Amino acid sequence: MSDFDYELETNESNQINFDLKGLFFKIIGYWPLILISVLIALGIAYYVNVRKQNVYQLESLISVENEQSPFFTTNTSISFNWGGVSGKVGKVVTELNTRTHNELVVDSLEFYKQYLREGKYNLIDIYKKSPFEVIIDKTSPQMLGRLIEIQPIDEGSFQLIVDFEGLKSVGCQNYSSRNIEQKTIGQSIYNQKHTYGRGISLPFFSGTITRNSNIGYVPESRHYFRFLNFDAVVNQYKNVVRATPKSRDASSILRMQMIGNNKSRIVDYLNATVEILARTELERKNLYATNTIKFIDSSLAEVDAILKAGTTEMSDFRRRNKVFDVTDELAVASENLKELDQSKELEKSKLQYLNSLENYLSTQKDYTKIVAPTSVGINEANIIASVQSITMLAIERQKLEYTTQPGNVLFDDLDRRINAEKNVLLETITATKRTISFQLNDINNNIAKLESELRNLPEDQQEFLKIQRKLDLSIETFNVYQSKLSEAKIIKAANVSDISFIDKAKDVGGGKIGPNTSLNYIMASLLGFGLPILLIFVLYLLDNNIHNTGEVEKLSRIPILGLIGKFIHTNNLVVFEKPKSTVAESFRAIRSSLQFIYRQQSKSEEKGKTLMVTSSISGEGKTFCSINISTVYALSGKKTILLGLDLRKPKIFGDFDLDNDKGIVNYLIGEEELENTIVSTHIENLDLISSGPIPPNPSELLMSKKLKNAIDKLRDSYDFIVLDTPPLGLVADALELSHYADATIYMIRFDYTKKGMLQLVNAKYKNGEVKNISFVLNFYKYKARYGYGYGYGYGYGYGYGSYGNSYHKNEKQSIWVKAEKLITGKKK
Repeated sequence: MSDFDYELETNESNQINFDLKGLFFKIIGYWPLILISVLIALGIAYYVNVRKQNVYQLESLISVENEQSPFFTTNTSISFNWGGVSGKVGKVVTELNTRTHNELVVDSLEFYKQYLREGKYNLIDIYKKSPFEVIIDKTSPQMLGRLIEIQPIDEGSFQLIVDFEGLKSVGCQNYSSRNIEQKTIGQSIYNQKHTYGRGISLPFFSGTITRNSNIGYVPESRHYFRFLNFDAVVNQYKNVVRATPKSRDASSILRMQMIGNNKSRIVDYLNATVEILARTELERKNLYATNTIKFIDSSLAEVDAILKAGTTEMSDFRRRNKVFDVTDELAVASENLKELDQSKELEKSKLQYLNSLENYLSTQKDYTKIVAPTSVGINEANIIASVQSITMLAIERQKLEYTTQPGNVLFDDLDRRINAEKNVLLETITATKRTISFQLNDINNNIAKLESELRNLPEDQQEFLKIQRKLDLSIETFNVYQSKLSEAKIIKAANVSDISFIDKAKDVGGGKIGPNTSLNYIMASLLGFGLPILLIFVLYLLDNNIHNTGEVEKLSRIPILGLIGKFIHTNNLVVFEKPKSTVAESFRAIRSSLQFIYRQQSKSEEKGKTLMVTSSISGEGKTFCSINISTVYALSGKKTILLGLDLRKPKIFGDFDLDNDKGIVNYLIGEEELENTIVSTHIENLDLISSGPIPPNPSELLMSKKLKNAIDKLRDSYDFIVLDTPPLGLVADALELSHYADATIYMIRFDYTKKGMLQLVNAKYKNGEVKNISFVLNFYKYKARYGYGYGYGYGYGYGYGSYGNSYHKNEKQSIWVKAEKLITGKKK
């Protein structure tokens, strides 16, 4: 691989890698834009900060423990616990986010009712700081979403104002049934006087408005209240309370945290949610005792009726007969019968309970209402354990229904465990019933023996003993049930919730966690600075223009002949009209550099030298350079001619106030002699041959031998011939003309010429199609203490059919005909 090939590959790779130094200076150049962006971002941050409400976070501490009733014994298992502490903690955390729980909290606090005050930027929640209180009728519909304004008139009255403009009906909710209905509105604005403390009944509001004597009213402020959709408020609060263990060592201690804009609202919600959790937990914990109390109450009613009937029967018997007592022997027999009857009644109660329990388990699905077995004297450990296990699982399943969708696999697992426990219990019940039946048979046999011994007594004594036995049995049964009822009530009353406060939520000042205005300003500054930088970086990556000399040196091996600065002037004759300008000095430097190129060539010194000026595309300063380099040579005493070979878009004649009626095209088509196309300019030693009328076939004309002959003739008459050619990157004309050039200037304009354009001239240079070529860098910008800027205006375009405005139609047609004759050899 040659050095040139290697350098070309290196240059192509350099087009991909961006220059960090160049990027840095580009960013510096856009510092006003970056500054404006930062200021705008800070302004937005300020706008957001002043409109944000303060955000607070408060907390409370609760304990979740297995609180055992102090009256709990193994014999009076009316109340028992449902699992370990860890299970309870998980259930409490889960229940916090359930709809059922949050409905209870929202309803107890009436958080669907808002009190608002008009602030500087928005409406401010004034919960517990409102100068009035709204007591609603929950059985009547209340309007949803619309602001209801209260304007005080005097100490006892106020104006109630509602704007219904544009509405024909409003949605209203009944907070008792939670139903929503539409109410028709017959007026655009409601504005009526009402009295504090007196009921108001309107289609859209029913309730009473009272004054809050603890808070003074601010007349300048406007106060409102409004009602919100109950379900929407519940959804809003479902996940606002966060419960986390206080530490690993104290997993049963939960920290309850809540974030909001109103500290009073946070305090009330935290405390209410714990109180409702504790109350709900206690109700579930007492469920077993409650069911037992209901059972005993119903049994007591039956026994009381039997006892009253027995007492009445004994009184009637004593009035009819004179038997008031029996012998000692009969008394002993009677006492034995009494004990047997009590045992029989107890076993019957057990058997009745077991039959009822068996039927309940077989026909019902809700197992949370099972009565305690000990309430009827059943102390069988297996039955008590199974009932407790089934009740615990049933309550767990009931809790799961609040948080889990139907069909979840968790329900299947619980149902499987309940069924397994139920099957074990049913088998135990069958075995126990069999044992009780055997015991009842023995008791009945013993009773029959004693009764047979008493049949020899007189009938009145037998009847007396019979009534006495029945009465004693009723009294004993009543006393047992009374004892069980007292026991169940004591245990229920002594039960305490497993959830209790350690530290209630309270507003003690502080608690503010937002808005973080400093962070907002920092983020705004970063965004305000970063986004423009990112945009500049993207534009820099997408920018394929040449911006400095270093990029040219990286992209091509072709030498740089000179730099031309940016200069503002009315025309392209800068060297002639501003000979002391730095641009003129630049062209003089280029002239000196060209002399070095010409001296290295082997051609005779007597012949004139040719210089071709071309570029990649239009607009890079090719014509500007051609005119001024010609002027530099002419002003130095060299006889110079500027030859306009850009046949598609001629321009050089305009700066010399000449027309383009006649030029090199006229010579090439044989219409004029070369001498007749030469025009003297107002610059000494500088002549001009313009391109002339635009031909239809410029490339073919430039390839003709007549052009070579013309340049040879000009070499004999002039010291320097400057060729103004078309852009090399657009058409092939310049490549053909390069054969006549002793030196070639390739124009590159900073911030305009594309980097990819140099690949074309690199390839031509590598293949030897262009020789003695050098770059001239145009539109160079330099800043110093006494800085200067250079520039000029020009436009460029190419296309057939554009002739100019100075030619008549017949002249255009003549040019086209003669050009066609020259190329095709046909005669017209």
